[in-house]
Amino acid sequence: MDFKLTEERQMLQDGLRRYLAANVTPEGIRQTDENGTGLDTALWQGLTDMGLPGAMLPEEHGGFGGGGFDIMVVFEELGRAGAVTPLIETAVLAGGLLGEAGRTEEVGDIIDGRLVAFAHGEPASRYDLNRVQTRAERTGDGWHLTGRKAVVHHASAADTLVVSARTSGDADAEAGISLFLVPADAVQLRDYPVYGGGHAAEVALDCSVPAAALVAEEGKAFPMIERANARAAAAQCAEALGLMETIKSLTVDYLRQRRQFGQPIGKFQALQHRMADMLIEIEQARSAVINLCGHLASGAGERELHVSATKNLIGRVGKLVAEEAIQMHGGIGMTQEYALGHFAKRLTMVDHRFGDTDFHLERFIRLSAA
Repeated sequence: MDFKLTEERQMLQDGLRRYLAANVTPEGIRQTDENGTGLDTALWQGLTDMGLPGAMLPEEHGGFGGGGFDIMVVFEELGRAGAVTPLIETAVLAGGLLGEAGRTEEVGDIIDGRLVAFAHGEPASRYDLNRVQTRAERTGDGWHLTGRKAVVHHASAADTLVVSARTSGDADAEAGISLFLVPADAVQLRDYPVYGGGHAAEVALDCSVPAAALVAEEGKAFPMIERANARAAAAQCAEALGLMETIKSLTVDYLRQRRQFGQPIGKFQALQHRMADMLIEIEQARSAVINLCGHLASGAGERELHVSATKNLIGRVGKLVAEEAIQMHGGIGMTQEYALGHFAKRLTMVDHRFGDTDFHLERFIRLSAA
């Protein structure tokens, strides 16, 4: 099997790596953490100008990419730089759902840089995509939505939310879930910073929207949400891979520079063994991400099996890489001023989005037995 990038993807990777190297710095990341929104607007505009939102969407949905390996190339570079962006929320999740629903006008706005967040998780849903208690009731000229959404990333920076709500069925039924476009100023937001960068919000809904706010066919959104979630999980895994590569480079450099007993500490065999274990695990993680991105277009059964297998592995490897890097750095690895701290925190948080290690282990066993 040929694992080389196509010429277009190689150009995308090279251009994006150069742009991020010039525009994402530890100082800039710290300033973004403290600016009250968790969003670097200049960086987002630059990524939009490069066409990244459009590159996350297939041509039939209004974009000009959207393949699994397009997602992998872009998010591995974002992870390598430690960049905090709303690309997953806006392009992969909201853009993917709107594109599949044929909402070409909104997709065009996203490609032009409009920020849209996806509000799906709820306080009682944990990682179960089918558990939706938010209700949408039909009114004379539209819908009235009531309920709560939890940990909606970049909600306060978005001007529109794609909200899932139940129009029929029990709280855990796959059938009966619909999607609505809701203006951000029509809901109540409680915004807070997220460990590892960016902001999220708790969303309280008690608002009316017009009939045109219904996205796609009423009550049949669950398969769309599952497909978008699989692509987002792949993006998150690719970002984790990039974070691991930078953590590896920082650690190797530190082992070469830090000296004890008259020699670099990288000369000590115990540390060499620990570093070798880390490198092997990162290569396994790379193979898993490639495998997942190559199966995003497969049928639901096969695709979801790869999602859970990869997310479980990435969670375990990410924990090992973050812990080992900090151990080998010593106290400096925990300081705010040194770059490793941001990368380790962001890598740790990867395990808490789109299902953690334990959730995906149980899900993989259940799907394998089905």
